[in-house]
Amino acid sequence: MTDISSQDTVLVVDDQPANLKVLLKVLLKADFHILIANSGERALQLVSRKLPDIILLDVMMPGINGFETCRRLKADPATTAIPVIFMTALNSLDDELHGFEAGGVDYITKPFHQQKVLARLRAHLTIRRQQLIILEKKVQLERALLEIKQLSGILPICCRCKKVRDDNGYWKQVEQYISEHSDAEFTHGFCPDCYEEEIDRIAAYKKNLAEQKNDTECQHLP
Repeated sequence: MTDISSQDTVLVVDDQPANLKVLLKVLLKADFHILIANSGERALQLVSRKLPDIILLDVMMPGINGFETCRRLKADPATTAIPVIFMTALNSLDDELHGFEAGGVDYITKPFHQQKVLARLRAHLTIRRQQLIILEKKVQLERALLEIKQLSGILPICCRCKKVRDDNGYWKQVEQYISEHSDAEFTHGFCPDCYEEEIDRIAAYKKNLAEQKNDTECQHLP
């Protein structure tokens, strides 16, 4: 199962020391591991070395702004799945839509409300965890389907003893071969046709014993 750390890593991108101070205090108290960048360029450099679990990204910064930084993150397969929450004093509907179009998952306006920041972080981290679990289940399912496909195609089988030849040239019982190539478990019994044959075989065996007994008794008659 996916190993999800108990201490999530948050990358905070903001060029204002006062904003960083407030956010660091809140995040450290909530036991987050924190990475800091004071520009979009610096943020891109950081994520190339260590992937955070989530990013708090200021919009108005010198150099490339937050929207452009987010677009570059989403264009990179290595970082495209990291949730990005924008932080800005811009609060118009157009600004929010611009943020979502750039690939952000949420939008927090300044000044910060500490509990709101934490609530948004935790909500999107939970969503991200669920996405990772679903992704892992998908990988497991694809692996299982691949194993099932190994049982398809032409399978050499002995017409007399019904043993199967594996890829290495060894002959094995059908049950052993299927067990090695799938999670199937076997329980043995009789199909209707074999059941009737077995009943007939037992009846013939008993009849033969009875006839032998009668022959033996006749031989001992005076």
